[in-house]
Amino acid sequence: MLTKDDNELLCRVEGDAPMGQMMRRYWLPACLSEELPEPDGDPVRVRLLGEDLVAFRDTDGRVGVMEEQCPHRKASLFYGRNEEGGLRCLYHGWKFDVSGQCVDMSSEPAESGLCSKVQHKAYPVEECGGIVWIYMGPRETMTPFQRPTFAPSDTTRIAHLKVVIECNWAQGLEGAIDSAHSSSLHSTDMPAARVNSSTATGTAWQRPSTDKSPRLQAQETDYGFRYAAIRRPIQNAATNDYVRVTCFVAPFNVLIPPNNVYNVHQMSVPLDDRHNAIYLTAWTDTGEGVDTEAWRRFTGTQLGIDLDATYRKINNAGNKYGQDRREMKLGSFTGIRGFPNQDIAMQESMGPIADRTKERLGASDLAIVEFRRVMVRAVRDFQQGKLPPALGLADDARMKLASWERIVPKSIDWRDFDPAS
Repeated sequence: MLTKDDNELLCRVEGDAPMGQMMRRYWLPACLSEELPEPDGDPVRVRLLGEDLVAFRDTDGRVGVMEEQCPHRKASLFYGRNEEGGLRCLYHGWKFDVSGQCVDMSSEPAESGLCSKVQHKAYPVEECGGIVWIYMGPRETMTPFQRPTFAPSDTTRIAHLKVVIECNWAQGLEGAIDSAHSSSLHSTDMPAARVNSSTATGTAWQRPSTDKSPRLQAQETDYGFRYAAIRRPIQNAATNDYVRVTCFVAPFNVLIPPNNVYNVHQMSVPLDDRHNAIYLTAWTDTGEGVDTEAWRRFTGTQLGIDLDATYRKINNAGNKYGQDRREMKLGSFTGIRGFPNQDIAMQESMGPIADRTKERLGASDLAIVEFRRVMVRAVRDFQQGKLPPALGLADDARMKLASWERIVPKSIDWRDFDPAS
């Protein structure tokens, strides 16, 4: 369990909160590229680390992300006109380009010279791997943008889903690194089967183990940590183990063990103290992978069916997440469609910020304990002037990071195993 002070340190990200200030040193996902599908299209609202922002794609296809309120009289730029290279406030016609520079003031005389003096708050932007990224920290500490691990090349086949969740970012992330819960909560979507490795069928991820109580072992790294969940395989259990290795890459990336069709990556991005957005990505550089609509259909996160236009859940706590008790009697473990929605129901049920001082943790919670230890220490080190974890990681080292799952002989230590062999 955490102390009350450490729980606050871990979860709070708004304003001067140390965790939020540390996260500003990373390039952060602001929105999906699909939310800005065309030049001069509709602006979108973005909330990140407690700040209200607006994003737009200009006439030349460039993306700008800036403070939502116009610097003139604080009207919302979300309602503005996106035209001819900038976003124009409806109130008095002030117009801003993607850098935040005011380029026109229809309400002011040209000879006043005020236009050239107004620089609106805007953040540096990069677009890569189907996501718009921004840097919210001090410019003097900004590191060069690095490709995300799920987009090693421009030809990588990527399928994204995004869901806004009503709880703090750490609750969202802890679900992604908790291997033990998948054998219960996701047992309908991830059933045991006589397969050689995790196998995607289009309707399930089959796994070669019935073992619901994995042995967990962790290894701290310079990017965060990785851990192994070791289970008995269905076949040859006397000589082999079924090993699933997950990587946590600070501040909120989880490389989830792949299946035979695609790799899986999750980010739990803090929108504010009480909300986060998960970006769950299926990607591959080999084979066909899975297309975006098939990915969202399998996970129960289709826009207009499961989510509204702002990526918020149509099935939520108000309607019990669409839980079908009849389906539970017929074999569904949860009665909730889509494994992300099963996670969300559990995470939101803890409250916006879970009281971690009252938890009763067990051996299967080793990765949860390690995550909290690593991140609480990281933010305390950051307060002392140290570099946050993973920021100094070279590109080639980052791209070699990988989760894996395999049936291996008991004589092999997972820490020394090369999954490419």
